Amino acid sequence: MTMAKPLKGKKIAILLTNGVEQAELTEPRKALEEAGAETELVSPAEGSIQAMRHQEKGDTFKVNVALDAADPDDYDALLLPGGVANPDELRVNPKAVSFVKAIFDDGKPVAAICHGPWMLVEADVVRGHSLTSWPSLRTDIRNAGGNWTDRAVVQDGQLTTSRKPEDIPAFVREMLTSFAAGRE
Repeated sequence: MTMAKPLKGKKIAILLTNGVEQAELTEPRKALEEAGAETELVSPAEGSIQAMRHQEKGDTFKVNVALDAADPDDYDALLLPGGVANPDELRVNPKAVSFVKAIFDDGKPVAAICHGPWMLVEADVVRGHSLTSWPSLRTDIRNAGGNWTDRAVVQDGQLTTSRKPEDIPAFVREMLTSFAAGRE
């Protein structure tokens, strides 16, 4: 029996930079590719990025598309992995924030885990939405008009969010469902 490929023909942007939490990149990316999606690592960093395994250096990953050259119209969905340094660096990059906002404003699904929702706050797209994140983002999300909740995964319209690496199985399940459904 052949496995269905519900994301065949879909192209997914993974926006990240140095300091990304490795498991929050590799496990969702593997699930996306197994479901038939093409994934591209989009980054302001040149060449490759350094992932982290909590406080220790992890592997390096080749950047597929420079953020300056990335067109939100080329993608069907967006994955925002966490790690503290990764979204903290991205959220002060106007092009990264604009990229997230453009994908969201086009009604495309967005999945963010751990500290990844900082990008949703910075892009001003959480107002009126329920989501979760690493607990330290709770106040930021509430101040941005979002409804923060402490659950393994929260699905609200085009947003799928999770708290931490231990939530990856639930996160992946909901992300795949949302990405397969496509635009709102």
